[in-house]
Amino acid sequence: MAAHKIKHALFCALITLIISYPILGLNLEAQGINVTLSGADAGTLMLVFLAAVLVFLFQLFRDHIMGKVRALPFLQPSQREAMAENKRARIESWVITGIVVLALFWPFFVSRGAVDLATLVLIYIMLGLGLNVVVGLAGLLDLGYVAFYAVGAYTFALLSQYVGISFWMSLPIGACLAALFGLVLGFPVLRLRGDYLAIVTLGFGEIIRILLNNWTSLTGGPNGIGGIPEPTLFGMEFGRRVKGEGNTSFHETFGIAYSSEHKVIFLYLIALLLAVFTALVIRRLMRMPVGRAWEALREDEIAARSLGLSRTAVKLSAFTIGAFFAGFAGTVFASKQGFISPESFVFLESAIVLAIVVLGGMGSQIGVILAATAVTILPELAREFSEYRMLVFGAAMVLMMIWRPQGLMPMRRMHIELKGQE
Repeated sequence: MAAHKIKHALFCALITLIISYPILGLNLEAQGINVTLSGADAGTLMLVFLAAVLVFLFQLFRDHIMGKVRALPFLQPSQREAMAENKRARIESWVITGIVVLALFWPFFVSRGAVDLATLVLIYIMLGLGLNVVVGLAGLLDLGYVAFYAVGAYTFALLSQYVGISFWMSLPIGACLAALFGLVLGFPVLRLRGDYLAIVTLGFGEIIRILLNNWTSLTGGPNGIGGIPEPTLFGMEFGRRVKGEGNTSFHETFGIAYSSEHKVIFLYLIALLLAVFTALVIRRLMRMPVGRAWEALREDEIAARSLGLSRTAVKLSAFTIGAFFAGFAGTVFASKQGFISPESFVFLESAIVLAIVVLGGMGSQIGVILAATAVTILPELAREFSEYRMLVFGAAMVLMMIWRPQGLMPMRRMHIELKGQE
């Protein structure tokens, strides 16, 4: 057995060297019109060798190390009696309410960059909560979720460009059109599950992206669509000059000096209200029969059908509702950026949102919110490691799957114990 472990550890260390050395130990340098291959410095080569040694030692003593890690107190399930369900729900409601109130006043005391980043966090929270319905609750692996995100964004961009429709009118239209696309996607995948479902949804996402890229007469193709207007507040615009006919400027109406931060804060507050609306609606749906049907379908489709649940209705409702909130997020994203192109809706976006759902905990709203915040903010805090961003992201996913596969905040379930009869 010892010889087998040594061979396995050596094999893993060798694979680490084979993968790491070409990526980190070799550099491509441009010299005029030619590209030359050069080796990395001694420090980088030492780090590659050290990584191989660490992999060898970990694989050699893996059982002992994992046993020690699993024995850590904070990884052990609590043995204390759980708090009453209604009391826990009441405390959670008060905590969430306090966080929302704090978030309402927070942008007035921080920098513009922090508010802009927080708006992006809220967009990913909406996307994560929407995909959580499809993947976390209904158990349908969707790898093309970014398609509905793109539908919402392009709906607002095209309506504003060709028809002149405002943000507030485009918001429900974009969400409903994305929901319609979700309904259309649901029909071909009714009989699919697992890997086959993932492949079909992945193909659907790529079809939408390629369609947006090639339909140049309507979408602008690779050039994208620019000049997307910002939302207004009762006809008041937040720019220095008024663009819309019949509108007024916010700073002139209230007699204050113009500041570009006003627009950023207003867009943040819109994203916050929409994120809260998304969370409340999905939370309510989870407690309704449709939410129970999603969970039943996820746990055992055959048992759910034997109880009289319509597989068609349950799957279509999950795809439609999840796509609806992706359309919400896409409309806000288009307004925030002011410019969109097909490159904003690549497969990587679907992978990031799926990672948010998995890291947060399948079916857990609090977990999705925490994961979306971490996945969005952490790369911004470590910009000097931007070239290793996906490497660190992948390593974090692997570690989470090993040590905490249930996610950061797993979905809480009610447990009922039946006392044995004497």
